[in-house]
Amino acid sequence: MKIAALYDIHGNLPALNAVFEELKEVQPDLIIIGGDIVSGPMPVQTLDRLSLEGDKVRFIRGNGDREVVIAFDGQSLSHLTEKGRKSQQWVAKQLTHSHRDFLAQLPEHITLSVEGLGDILFCHATPRSDEEIFTPNTSMERLTAIFNNVDQQIVVCGHTHIQFKQQVGGVCVLNAGSVGMPFADHPGAYWLLLGPGEYEFRRTTYDREAAMKEINFSSDPQAPDVLKLIAEAEGMAMLESIEDKD
Repeated sequence: MKIAALYDIHGNLPALNAVFEELKEVQPDLIIIGGDIVSGPMPVQTLDRLSLEGDKVRFIRGNGDREVVIAFDGQSLSHLTEKGRKSQQWVAKQLTHSHRDFLAQLPEHITLSVEGLGDILFCHATPRSDEEIFTPNTSMERLTAIFNNVDQQIVVCGHTHIQFKQQVGGVCVLNAGSVGMPFADHPGAYWLLLGPGEYEFRRTTYDREAAMKEINFSSDPQAPDVLKLIAEAEGMAMLESIEDKD
């Protein structure tokens, strides 16, 4: 089985379309959408595009998707910044009840077996939380606590938008990166390909100028931030400042 893991699309339809063009050549058997699907400038269009893939796609829910459901239901998002609240509320207003119900019922985890790799646990952030942060610099003591109860050989996650590998005891942790808003030194859509006995970190390039024109039609308050280039070191510093507060 060959699996493409696409995480943190964040409503960036041009980036998603570019990855799907590449997947025509890769021909995966299954596509895992790893959460934070709609929190961005083109939420409905992103869901519509993913729906075209039918049963070839399986979804897990991210913290952003959970927050959009909360906003749709008119409940408080007091833990977010004002800008974050306005953005999630904007996304919620674009969605129908059917979209809301789809996001609300998504699982937090999926487990699959791949020949030569073993059992793989797909989650959004960590196996125990959809918003917990860890980075390549997180202490092994903390990583051991996070992944201590994992029975699978591999964990695939996202959430932090940085593509990396970390070995925690007998568990190989793979962060797929972000399709829509990566923290990376080179622009593109970042994702992960898993196949019999191997995995590969992938980066798909696309026309960012054309993408910006398309995204600028959105009235999402955070639309200008979607294609902002954030280097890996800058993104890491932001994540570590949040991690230190937790």
